[in-house]
Amino acid sequence: MKELVEYIATALVDNPAEVSVKQSRDFGNKVNLELQVAKEDMGRIIGKSGRVANSIRVLLRVAAARDNKQVNLDVVEGR
Repeated sequence: MKELVEYIATALVDNPAEVSVKQSRDFGNKVNLELQVAKEDMGRIIGKSGRVANSIRVLLRVAAARDNKQVNLDVVEGR
């Protein structure tokens, strides 16, 4: 799932070298992902009214459901 987020994010941003995804596990089958992009690319990842970010979250839920997992995605601003 981490690779999926990296693939989507690098395709959307102007600075693909600034994209990083950190993955941490919670209890059992829950996974937290933290997507970090450059400050200039935040608008591209979030989109109008958060539509792009929500679309990425939907794709993650579908991919996670196949593995009987739950995924949470947080988008944070880089340096």
